[in-house]
Amino acid sequence: MNKQTHTILKNVFGYDNFRPLQEEIIDRTLEGKDSFVLMPTGGGKSMCFQIPALCMEGITIVVSPLISLMKDQVQALNANGIKADFFNSSISPEEENRVIEEAMKGELKLLYLSPEKLISVSNTWLKSLKIKLVAIDEAHCVSMWGHDFRPEYTQLKVFRNSLPEVPFMALTATADKSARKDIEDQLGLKNSKLFISSFDRKNLSIEVKGMVPKKQKLQEIKRFIKSKKGEGGIIYCLSRKNTEEVSAYLEEEGLSVAHYHAGMNSEDREGVQTSFINDETKIIVATIAFGMGIDKPNVRWVIHYNLPKNLEGYYQEIGRAGRDGLPADTILYYNMRDFVLYSQFADNGANSGMQKEKLNRMLQFAEAKSCRRKILLSYFGEHLTKDCGNCDVCSNPPTNFDGTVLAQKALSTVVRLREKEGLGMVVNVLRGSQNAEIHAKGYSKVKTYGIAKETSFYDWRDYMVQLANQGAIEIMYSENSSLKMSKIGWEIVKGERKIQLTKPVQLKDKEKLTKKKPAKVVSLNDVNSDLFEELKKLRFSISREENVPAYIVFGDKSLKEMAADLPITENEFLAISGVGMNKMQQFGEEFMEVIRKYKAKAKPKKIPTTIVTFDLYKEGLTPEQIAEKRGIQLMTVFSHLSQLFSEGKEVDLAQFVEAGIIERVKGAFEKNERKFELKPIFDSLDEEVPYHEIRIALTLILKDE
Repeated sequence: MNKQTHTILKNVFGYDNFRPLQEEIIDRTLEGKDSFVLMPTGGGKSMCFQIPALCMEGITIVVSPLISLMKDQVQALNANGIKADFFNSSISPEEENRVIEEAMKGELKLLYLSPEKLISVSNTWLKSLKIKLVAIDEAHCVSMWGHDFRPEYTQLKVFRNSLPEVPFMALTATADKSARKDIEDQLGLKNSKLFISSFDRKNLSIEVKGMVPKKQKLQEIKRFIKSKKGEGGIIYCLSRKNTEEVSAYLEEEGLSVAHYHAGMNSEDREGVQTSFINDETKIIVATIAFGMGIDKPNVRWVIHYNLPKNLEGYYQEIGRAGRDGLPADTILYYNMRDFVLYSQFADNGANSGMQKEKLNRMLQFAEAKSCRRKILLSYFGEHLTKDCGNCDVCSNPPTNFDGTVLAQKALSTVVRLREKEGLGMVVNVLRGSQNAEIHAKGYSKVKTYGIAKETSFYDWRDYMVQLANQGAIEIMYSENSSLKMSKIGWEIVKGERKIQLTKPVQLKDKEKLTKKKPAKVVSLNDVNSDLFEELKKLRFSISREENVPAYIVFGDKSLKEMAADLPITENEFLAISGVGMNKMQQFGEEFMEVIRKYKAKAKPKKIPTTIVTFDLYKEGLTPEQIAEKRGIQLMTVFSHLSQLFSEGKEVDLAQFVEAGIIERVKGAFEKNERKFELKPIFDSLDEEVPYHEIRIALTLILKDE
């Protein structure tokens, strides 16, 4: 355990524990090694380079193509007391000079640059900086196999080679196997380690609706939004015209809505985005130009009005919902017209074949009859063992059958064609097609030729998609979309594993299905809704004064914890997830005052939270077990135990802090003129004693007097 990184995590960012892989990535970076971080949207990528930046002497350079994200992250860092800034085309020459001066003086810990700006200044003032780490965000932009290729990113390899001893970190939320290797090569990463976090966003419900008429679709969307009672969301449309039409319809229905697309001037786009980020506009209807780099954590739903172009883009777009970990809904509408339009776009674009194959895969996802989360995760190389229970297919489960023999026929054909052919050719061989190419390649002589003539091409296509979705085969876009066997596929062929498939459902049968409400992820319990609304109003007021988005002050998750745990002391408030020392000092007293007033007038509705903790303590549970059982922070448990001890309850508080620590705290307490203030004591103890131990020690000291 690196004590410094844990101290920064708690005191600066306000979190007790790292998310999976974060600590390992941070430790590797501090060892001076390169890393490739593949984490889903909202998975905590930024922390992987922000914490090392605070541990190192010198500056961290962050390369990002997204001006809005730079501004957002810099504001969030500044709110946590970290000196950071950005350098891109949006700032004036005077601001450029200020940023350069602060960077050269060593006053900045992190500097965000667009790739264009980085390249233009890499041989000038940037060379004089004491660069200790370089993070390349949105790294998929460097790959021609990525869905958002940016040519200027390919020049970053030269910059990497100019800093051979500095660790580089590539970060992205979307990169398939073809893109991953390309990214490493293009950026010149040295012996980098690939970190793949789980892409399973359990809090997102997934629903897909096909072939819904336009009028019905608009009515469904209106009803859905009104059921959400003012919660914010994004509707993605295929065309600019769609965004304006849908936005106008919803505005006529009295909803807080605006549209956004690339045809608007930059000032109008900026205004729409800012209004949404600041919670002034609840709904944005936009083309996919909207949302890149927006770190708004309380987007409660995302609707796709049309079929997305590929699964990478779809996953990234739905990932903009529920970034705070609370439940969020996603709905995808599609029809064949969307598919045809995108196919036409692909015909005229770069990498046409690859783009069309990815579009096919997107359609296959939309038409699938197995757990949608399984399909998504399989696409990114992750395989669930159980269905998710939080998608429309799981809510309306189809009738499955043992498809092992059928799968063996298909997979054997993939092998006999030496894993060089795509889905269409494999199906044609299975059905014994008289296609001239089959005879020219000698495929009519393979053992499985014509082995399944009785099954239609449509059904075989469906079965092959199911095999891909369940991880038995992979579609390699970088190799002419050839089908490759996976470990699961080989196990099926060898008879070591069985597989369930679903009979293809015709459209007329699909329309008969009645949707059940997707399963919901449990939210925070015991939230006082009235208090939550009061805290939101205070947050909004502060955000206007500070000229920052509301979630920069505190996220919804933090406010819900406050509304559940009712913290009214400094120690209790610091126990709230997302509350670091800087935010505690800036905003803590105002929020605690609202909570105190609420507690003073609110009628008791339940057993005091401290008594619940005390009952579990008497049952013999450790503080860690109590925190886990109650779903609260460990620091909150220690706060409860300290309060219970002060009230005379039988709590053996001394077992949680060493005698030597008590003496050190006592000395610092006396030095601070016996003021019950945690921060000055923490500072005077060289930040070596955690806040909960200081609180416990002070409670014991005062009890003995």
